Amino acid sequence: MPGHNVNRVNKEPSRNVNPVIRPIKASEWPEWREVDQEAFAADFSDARAERFRATLEFDRSLGAFDGDRLVGCATGLSFTMTVPGGPRPVCGVTAVAVLPSHRRRGILSALMRRQLADLHEGGEAVAVLYASEAGIYGRYGYGRAVDSMFFRIPKRGSEFVPHAPADPSLRLRVVRPAAARADIEKVFDAVLATRPGLYARSEARWNAVLADEPDAHRGASSLRCVIAEDDAGARGYALFRLKPSSTDHDVPDGEVRLIDLFGLDPAAYAVLWRHVLDRDLCSRVFAWNRPADDPIMHLLAEPRLLNAGWLDEMWVRVVHLGRALPDRAYAAPVDVVIEVEDPVCPWNAGRWRLSADATGATCARTNDPADLELPVSVLGAAYLGGRTLGAYEAAGIVRERRHGAMRALSAAMSWETKPWGGLIF
Repeated sequence: MPGHNVNRVNKEPSRNVNPVIRPIKASEWPEWREVDQEAFAADFSDARAERFRATLEFDRSLGAFDGDRLVGCATGLSFTMTVPGGPRPVCGVTAVAVLPSHRRRGILSALMRRQLADLHEGGEAVAVLYASEAGIYGRYGYGRAVDSMFFRIPKRGSEFVPHAPADPSLRLRVVRPAAARADIEKVFDAVLATRPGLYARSEARWNAVLADEPDAHRGASSLRCVIAEDDAGARGYALFRLKPSSTDHDVPDGEVRLIDLFGLDPAAYAVLWRHVLDRDLCSRVFAWNRPADDPIMHLLAEPRLLNAGWLDEMWVRVVHLGRALPDRAYAAPVDVVIEVEDPVCPWNAGRWRLSADATGATCARTNDPADLELPVSVLGAAYLGGRTLGAYEAAGIVRERRHGAMRALSAAMSWETKPWGGLIF
């Protein structure tokens, strides 16, 4: 099923609806699937639908009902995600959909507000999502927290810099993904804590990652895997597909479509990239959804050949400010009073004093004058450490009331490793 959220605009006149919002029952799954397929303009195979169903938590899956008809849905998934300072529980919001016949009637707003209220009541501090359309979720207080990169790298000219890391003890093992699952999971679990935004992948999630039905191929091959290892075991893996092609003169012109690549150390990472760049019968690599600080940008001797572009990746919503801000680490000491605007979650609105140093952080309500004024979406954007505040101030979104406060908060919330989720849920 889609790992996005959708609510396209329908400008046709329509009657108002006062939907009943409640968790769906397991018996209502077929209706839920139909709404999801209709909203995403797609037909999902039974196997793919069942894999998604295996990840669902029905008590956190809201339905919007017009009479007795299910017309919209919004799902929450329980994740453990790395944030600056360590792993924390978050709610992964996904499969937000409204039937085309019921758009522009307030159903999405009703779903999102109910979901946020439920999270707050349950004590959950942070929600995250992937958006199918970037213009939707800012109005519900989500901030664009993560950027991802994509690369179209030609094989010709893809040499590495002379000082690229290498380890003669490393060897490569080409293997079917299912046969290497234990090694793949072990590598991923080892890197999980090293980057904000990565979240623990359950058994059902790995089942979806490694599934290989023909409808997932999109004109390319079955899923391929290569393991980088030494005598002590796996030190990295890459998952990819191959799309064969040739020129008019029958010259091989295939493409490697990189899906997942992780290494436990620079040498393992480099040898895996070298492998996908050097695949026979392929003239280029298309790598989609890579971190914004991907080391390949520094390994390629001619970085212009990255042909890089960027997209928004993950969006973050601070659901309970008083819990969320103390629940992460800070890169520098800070003591600042923030006046927060949050019309969707009024329990966050008002002035808060954030004090943090190497020993921890506190965030409590205060009547002291504000040093900064900002919408809650900015705190979501900065929460994982990948978004500085200066550009928001230049855009007039953050307003500084005490000189130096913006720079102090920005430095404290930043983090050396850029955040990245790596896998749409």
